[in-house]
Amino acid sequence: MQLIDTLNRPLRDLRISVTDRCNFRCVYCMPKEIFGPDHQFLRRDQILTFEEIERLARIFVAHGVRKIRLTGGEPLVRRDLHLLISMLSVIPDLDLTLTTNGALLAKQARALKGAGLKRVTVSLDSLDDEIFKAMNDVDFAVENVLEGMDAAARVGLGPIKVNMVVKRGLNESSILPMARFFREKGYILRFIEYMDVGHSNGWRMDDVVPAAEIIKMIHAEMPLEPLDQNYKGEVAERWCYKDGSGEIGVVASVTQAFCSTCNRARISAEGKLYTCLFAIKGHDFRDLMRGGATDDEISQEVAQVWGKRGDRYSELRSENTISLPKVEMSYIGG
Repeated sequence: MQLIDTLNRPLRDLRISVTDRCNFRCVYCMPKEIFGPDHQFLRRDQILTFEEIERLARIFVAHGVRKIRLTGGEPLVRRDLHLLISMLSVIPDLDLTLTTNGALLAKQARALKGAGLKRVTVSLDSLDDEIFKAMNDVDFAVENVLEGMDAAARVGLGPIKVNMVVKRGLNESSILPMARFFREKGYILRFIEYMDVGHSNGWRMDDVVPAAEIIKMIHAEMPLEPLDQNYKGEVAERWCYKDGSGEIGVVASVTQAFCSTCNRARISAEGKLYTCLFAIKGHDFRDLMRGGATDDEISQEVAQVWGKRGDRYSELRSENTISLPKVEMSYIGG
């Protein structure tokens, strides 16, 4: 049964966080001053088991979800993740993907592909080691991320997509070098406007490099033309190089809100359902499952939550909404 919210938006895309932990401390997501050595992450018994994730996934697919993206934190730090992928990959009519920082991808790419993963998206914010290390804040080198991408490409986890969060004053000088490099590699690069998710990253509007500015900068050197969406509700605005040498995308959730077509839901590592990236609170499905609820009862709860959904934070962004106690991006996977 296809679910529709109060703004007539269907539920199609589900992001499942498999862990709240990460081996990076990116300044726009998990800054060290907040997520330091004393930070209390979830205990093992608090996070969903693979069996609980599979159960929820099947219920959501029955409600019209056609794409599941595994996220974190960093999903590849979750032990034996390939076993979960093997459980999810047999669900019919499902596009199963994963977003990773790439640090562990070279070691796990073959096992992930063998388990049934379709493709991966890798986060990389600069090709300049100094800039990238300043952003990941754990002294991790660009070369190792690229190695992970190439390993994924070799085993068939493609097309490889690369996400670059652009923050003014930090890495906008990397826009053109990234575009040139991944055009040559044949990987799809997507530029993401720096977003006001949570309260740990010190977001300011002045830090945002608008997607239109990014496109103008690239177009001046490598002419672009717009592409149609792959599907209704796709968040990235697509552009191709006029010479046919590939495509890029921009995610403009700050300057060009796409709330009107948003069809995404998110499940945190501890089993809370969030109906918006900028949500204030989630709906607890872990306790429902562990309390003995049947699949029908859980299904009814999913339908009720989505049916009441009216989220459109990015369209309403203001001083009042920016100050709301939103969930951290690292908790629900961006």
